[in-house]
Amino acid sequence: MRIDIITLFPGMFTGVLNESMLKIAQEKGLLKPVVTNLRDFTTDRHRTVDDRPYGGGPGMVMKPEPVAAAVRAVRDQEPADPGRLVMMCPRGRVFNQQHARELSSASRLIFVAGHYEGYDERIIDVLQPELLSIGDYVLTGGELPALVVIDAVVRLLPGVLGDSESVVSESFAPANEGLLEYPQYTRPAVFEGLAVPDVLVSGDHAKIAAWRREQARTMTEKHRPDLLNET
Repeated sequence: MRIDIITLFPGMFTGVLNESMLKIAQEKGLLKPVVTNLRDFTTDRHRTVDDRPYGGGPGMVMKPEPVAAAVRAVRDQEPADPGRLVMMCPRGRVFNQQHARELSSASRLIFVAGHYEGYDERIIDVLQPELLSIGDYVLTGGELPALVVIDAVVRLLPGVLGDSESVVSESFAPANEGLLEYPQYTRPAVFEGLAVPDVLVSGDHAKIAAWRREQARTMTEKHRPDLLNET
């Protein structure tokens, strides 16, 4: 998968893209991230990407010309695969695991990380992006939300995780009925007086599977009862 990121702050992506599973995905040839500086598509000597809003009001608004030019230039780098254009925006669809699976089937994604008070509305009218939000709160810019989505998507690409079974059984996975994952334990067998449940050391795989299904439902009912309404 090729993932393009158009941003005012390329440095915010350098460290994250070169650590952990995102780094491994690149080493395996499964991910090609390309970070583009939005200021490279300005036309004035101050490299201006924002301006005051028409009608007055606080803050600044991202100008349409640099964003449109950047998206078109990035798309032209691989014209046979223009990719899915995603813009991080509070009004967008709230991102979840189902959407991560949907995006992981794409061969190319292009993210635009906004800043300031938001985008000139004509950017959305002209480019027709998918609008995406990671939750009902406001951050300084779209860089961190874009990284959240990228991480969630890339780990689902076949071959990225060494143990593909973990993706199947984790929280929100279809095989787990969209529920939270069951509790997990490892050594030592006893920690500060708390022992690993007997069923997990019984060797009875049928009982273990039944216990895990029950615990997943109990965990979901306790912490995220809203998910039970969706199953």
